[in-house]
Amino acid sequence: MKVRYKRPRYLKPVSSHYCPGCGHSIVHRLIAELFEELETGERAIGVAPAGCAVLAYNYLDVDIIEAAHGRAAAVATGIKRCLPDRLVFAYQGDGDLAAIGTSETIHSATRGENITIIFINNAIYGMTGGQMAPTTLLGMKATTAPDGRSVKREGHPLDITRLVSQIPGATYVARAMVTGPKTINQAKKTLREAFQCQLSGQGFSLVELLSPCPTNWKMTPLQSCAWVETEMVEHYPPGLLVDRRPSSESQGDRP
Repeated sequence: MKVRYKRPRYLKPVSSHYCPGCGHSIVHRLIAELFEELETGERAIGVAPAGCAVLAYNYLDVDIIEAAHGRAAAVATGIKRCLPDRLVFAYQGDGDLAAIGTSETIHSATRGENITIIFINNAIYGMTGGQMAPTTLLGMKATTAPDGRSVKREGHPLDITRLVSQIPGATYVARAMVTGPKTINQAKKTLREAFQCQLSGQGFSLVELLSPCPTNWKMTPLQSCAWVETEMVEHYPPGLLVDRRPSSESQGDRP
């Protein structure tokens, strides 16, 4: 029998702690597939965040270090500078990257560090109970915004990926989502480009992935995927934000 689909070499055969319908497990698989396809698993080093993906090392069979809340980009920078031949990636949620870690994110891009950041945006604080995140949409309810986020009270959502794309030191910045076969395949292509950007020594890359959070959104998995595709994309439209690689047809700014 010909095998067409199997567990990737770098994805451990263990049960997941993620909630049903959560996008983290999908992204973990995509990363593991790319390690195998790009033959980089033996030299990959990840930095796990505080948040739902704090246990990423339980699933990805590569070297992973834990960073203090918000400091993943800084830790990844240190690792890459000490071990420049490694594929170094930070895996972060919207609270870790866009709240307490805003400074580290922006300054690692400003310096053009040759690292890759994988940013999971589910517009809410998942692990700690559904509090409002910097990326929470206007009108979206959270435990700390029971009437829905308002401009007057909480301000506008932070589109930090678009902000990073404006920084000259950021080489490759893109956004995708993981809501179905077509969007998952596109997410994988986007992650591949980000890893290849680093492997070719062309600098800082960041990929934002819009991910469902059925538990904290109080939806079914199918409803949450539909909500990403109809509501989240209005504020965080998927696509290439910038590609400054010299070999790219899209040289220069495309925010």
